[in-house]
Amino acid sequence: MTFSICVREPYRDEDDERQFRFGVAVTTRLPCVGTLCPFASENGAVATQSLVNVDLGRTGIAYIDDGLAVADALEALLNADDGAPNRQLHGVDRDGTFVFSGEECKPWFGHIERDGFTVAGNLLVGEEVVEATATAYENDRPDGPDDEEDAPLAKRLIDALAAGQAVGGDKREDLHVQSAALLVETTEEREREPYYNDLRVDASETPIEDLRRTYELAADGYRAATERYADAQEDDDLDAVEE
Repeated sequence: MTFSICVREPYRDEDDERQFRFGVAVTTRLPCVGTLCPFASENGAVATQSLVNVDLGRTGIAYIDDGLAVADALEALLNADDGAPNRQLHGVDRDGTFVFSGEECKPWFGHIERDGFTVAGNLLVGEEVVEATATAYENDRPDGPDDEEDAPLAKRLIDALAAGQAVGGDKREDLHVQSAALLVETTEEREREPYYNDLRVDASETPIEDLRRTYELAADGYRAATERYADAQEDDDLDAVEE
């Protein structure tokens, strides 16, 4: 029903400390995918799809946060899941990746596992959807932790979804109500988290376009709010806010 991407990116913050960012983005020809599929924390990102079992994502992230490797965490959950043949489950943590597509998922289904990211999808027009998604992300990601990326991860995740959609995406064209979502988390402690790192379009005929527009507005709003309320944030005092 879905295609999604999970990514890990090392980077260096303003103090030249090594950090990680994790992201997950997903789209489907059903409403409200953001409530079901994507999960992320400062330790990893997970997507659960096909015949969705939300507990696989929720518990998978909890296990990763407790220190389990992503492969151990997700494999253990699948081993205990009688519905595993109908599931797709994939994700990343600081050190590894994991991806699984059950043999009873609906065609076309499949996945890609590469250095630092995974892509999976089912009920797609073909393999070209996950290939295009992976290629778009791979071409746009930073070369390493010291590289300055051209755009925030949230935007690049939307670009990756758009690439998959451009070659056909989900094949169920009779389902016109669609959705898309993204989550980005980081190990870096910030005074203000960017508004554009947690976005959802719950019901739309053009979810990726709408997600992009939502991102653009959220990014503009974040810049404006940061500029206006910088003194109040620094002083932790609302009296510093200009009305």
